[in-house]
Amino acid sequence: MTVSKQVGQAGPAVAEEMCPYRLVLEHLTSRWGVLVLIELLERSHRFSELRRAVGQVGRPVSEKMLAQTLQNLERDGLVHRDAKPVIPPRVDYSLTELGREAAEQVRALAGWTHTRMADVEKARQAYDEAREPRSRAS
Repeated sequence: MTVSKQVGQAGPAVAEEMCPYRLVLEHLTSRWGVLVLIELLERSHRFSELRRAVGQVGRPVSEKMLAQTLQNLERDGLVHRDAKPVIPPRVDYSLTELGREAAEQVRALAGWTHTRMADVEKARQAYDEAREPRSRAS
């Protein structure tokens, strides 16, 4: 069970007491957290812009999931939410200094996976082949 699931059952304070580092790591490396951080490295985004940009990399993100991801990253001090008192309301999201540092690390990891994907595929194939049931000749 992930720390996030434990949060839902016992509350955020209990999960943070259990392993605060792991909870932050989950926020950084979650499906949407990685994409949000990398996207915000380029520039600040409004919610809808960010949703479109993140959704271009695979499946679209729901408004609920993006809002939850942004709230988690904001709470961790990685994302800044700037709500401007204009009509219509305008909210921009950007990285904090801490968030920029984390995003650079996440982007490096994402780059590594892209560069080394062929090696990962070879390893997966070798693993799968080694575990295939051997056909028995009668």
